[in-house]
Amino acid sequence: MAEWVNGNVVDVTHWTESLFSIKVHAPVTPFTAGQFAKLALEIEGERVQRAYSYVNAPASPDLEFYLVNVPEGKLSPRLHALQPGDSVMVTKEAAGFFVLDEIPECQTLWMLATGTAIGPYLSILQQGEGLARFDHIVLVHAARYAADLSYLPLMQQLAERYHDKLRIQTVVSRETAPGSLTGRVPALIESGQLEQAVGLPMTAENSHIMLCGNPQMVRDTQQLLKDTRDMRKHLRRKPGHITSEHYW
Repeated sequence: MAEWVNGNVVDVTHWTESLFSIKVHAPVTPFTAGQFAKLALEIEGERVQRAYSYVNAPASPDLEFYLVNVPEGKLSPRLHALQPGDSVMVTKEAAGFFVLDEIPECQTLWMLATGTAIGPYLSILQQGEGLARFDHIVLVHAARYAADLSYLPLMQQLAERYHDKLRIQTVVSRETAPGSLTGRVPALIESGQLEQAVGLPMTAENSHIMLCGNPQMVRDTQQLLKDTRDMRKHLRRKPGHITSEHYW
């Protein structure tokens, strides 16, 4: 049974009509970058809860979460309406294995995300620990529109921090935007456009692929990499090339 603590909302950022971030102060147990917590509100006498990845580095006093408001959802519209000073419940202990300790050594680590699933990668990169064993890191954020690339300024700051080690690439699927590739992630891998844009090869010999986000993107990309790159899912008992996390 999860242990819950009360959190105090200290900031809410509305990026678009549906995308928003909330920062919370709460006495949680230290977590590992890449993990998630659950947020909950009491709604009509019921504790309604959902899992959300931490965006912040573990050392930050602000617990940050990146969310999408689903109008017909039971919880997200209530979270979307929160204001600084409001309360929200947070699980004291984080969970999840989408962390660097689970990733084998490789030359190039690819971090591929859609939508709000950029969160765990930002936590990992802001933390900055455990990255020395990779020669290159590629952070890819895919969204429908350029306006949905909420954390692009932070991604750019991280690229400057890591210099040539970190390469960032944005992707939009429903319009063309300067600096972004257009299309879906699996198609951009299949055509070679993603590798061409970042200037690095994606092969079973030199790469490990982290996939986080839309389950269809995760499934399609996994299948493509299996069929065309001879890559397989990474398991502790049977090392591979792909580590994935569905985001709903």
